[in-house]
Amino acid sequence: MILKQYYLGCLAHASYLIADEGTGTAVVVDPQRDIDQYLRDAAQRNWQIRYVFLTHFHADFLAGHLELRDRAGAAICLGARAKADYPFRPFADGETLEFGAVRLQILETPGHTPEGISIVVYDLRKDIRNPHAVLTGDTLFIGDVGRPDLMASIGITADELAGMLYDSLHEKLLPLPDATLVYPAHGAGSMCGKHLSSDTVSPLGVQRRYNYALQPMRKEEFIRLVTADQPEAPSYFLYDAMLNRRERPMLDETLERELKPLSLDAVLGLQSQGAIVLDVRDPADFEGSHLAGSVNIGLGGSYATWAGTILEREKPIVIVAEPGREAEAALRLGRIGFDYVAGYLAGGMQALAPRADLVRRTERITAATLAEWLAESAPPFVLDVRTPREWQEKHIPRSVSIPLNHVVERVSELPRDRFIVVHCAGGYRSAIAASILERHGFSTLADLVGGIAGWEASQLETVASENGPA
Repeated sequence: MILKQYYLGCLAHASYLIADEGTGTAVVVDPQRDIDQYLRDAAQRNWQIRYVFLTHFHADFLAGHLELRDRAGAAICLGARAKADYPFRPFADGETLEFGAVRLQILETPGHTPEGISIVVYDLRKDIRNPHAVLTGDTLFIGDVGRPDLMASIGITADELAGMLYDSLHEKLLPLPDATLVYPAHGAGSMCGKHLSSDTVSPLGVQRRYNYALQPMRKEEFIRLVTADQPEAPSYFLYDAMLNRRERPMLDETLERELKPLSLDAVLGLQSQGAIVLDVRDPADFEGSHLAGSVNIGLGGSYATWAGTILEREKPIVIVAEPGREAEAALRLGRIGFDYVAGYLAGGMQALAPRADLVRRTERITAATLAEWLAESAPPFVLDVRTPREWQEKHIPRSVSIPLNHVVERVSELPRDRFIVVHCAGGYRSAIAASILERHGFSTLADLVGGIAGWEASQLETVASENGPA
C-alpha cells in the first residue's frame, strides 16, 4: 500500500493518494482543483485512479473531484448524508471499499459539516486488525478540531454541530488505536479551526494526550469550548461549500478562456465598466507604481484567501502581474472557484510607460517618521487592519482598529480631512487596505513599512487592551 500526502501551503490544505501496487488501483481524497500532480504520479506507476472521495463539502477551496471524474474516469464518493447535483456513490457508516491490500472503512463523523466522513485506512499485508491511518478531513486536526460554525447558516446551529462533533470524536475516532496515524485535510494557517498545528500527521495517541479538544470533558463544556473565539470566516466560504455540491466548468477550460493578454486600452475599458484590476505583485513593487484604481493582493502572501475575502464575485477581474506570473495568479483564483478573470494586462506595468498620468504611488513611511508625526499638534489617523485579537494584545497608542475584511463596509468611518497611516503586522495586509482606500478616493495616506513589527524593532511603545476595539 502507498499513502502519499500532498500539501498546498498557500491554502494549508492536505490531500491524499492511496494506491495498491498489486492491482494498480488508486484513490484520491480531498483533491485540490488542479489535479495534474495526482495524474502524473499515477501515470508514472501505472496506477488507475478509480475513486475520488470528499470527506465533506469543503468551504475554503474548490475540490478537484469533477476534474478527476472527467479526466481519469474516477467515481465520486461521498458520505451517505451528502446531497449533490452530480451522480456519486454514497458510503454509509461502517461501509468498506477493498482493493488488493487496501481496505478503506468509512466513518460518518458529522460536526464540522453534517455530511462529514473520516476514512480509516488498513494495509492488509501488514495488519488486518489494526488500521494504519485515518483521514479525518476537517473533523480532527493536529492540535485542534474542526470549527462547527461554518454551516450554521443553512438550517443547523453551531451548538448542534458541536454536539455532533463531540459524538463523532468520542464514538468514532477516539476508539481507534493510539498508533493510528491521523492525517487531516488542513494544517496551520487554515481558517477551518483556531489552533491548528504546523505538523501534518500525528499518532492518535499523541493527539489524545495533547489536543485541547480531546481532553476529558462533558459535552456541554466541549460545545462551549469549540464554539468560542473562532476566527471570522472569509466571505467566500459559503460560496465554495455550495459550489462543491454542484456541476461547474472544469479548471482547464476556465484557464484557457481567462489567460488572454489585454491591451492597456482594453483594461481601461473593462475598468470603466466596473471590472476589478487586481495587481498581484509584491506590496513594495505595487506601492512604488501601479495603475490608478487597482487593488493589490500579492502572490507572496495568503493570496487566494484574501482575494476571496476582498473581491466582489460578480465583477470581472483583470490581472496585473510580473510577466510570466499571470497563469499562477489565475490558477490560484481558480482554486477557490473565482472563475471571473477577463484577462491580464499584456506586458504588466511596462504597458503604462507612455501613460504616466495613469500611474499612482503609495507613500511608505518608517516607524521613526510616524512616531515624529504622532508627536505633532495635528497627528495622522493610524488605522490598524489586523484582527481584533491582534489589536487587543498590542497596538500603537491611539490607533484605530478596523480589520482588513471590514475596511470596505466601514470606509465611511474614516476621516477624509486627516492624513491616514495604515499598518498591519508586517506590511502585506496594510498594502491591500491602502489600495482599497485609494480606490475609494483617499489620496492622503501612507503605509507603515514593516507594520507593528517595524514599530517594535524601533523600540517604540505599544499598548495592550483588556477589551477589544470599539
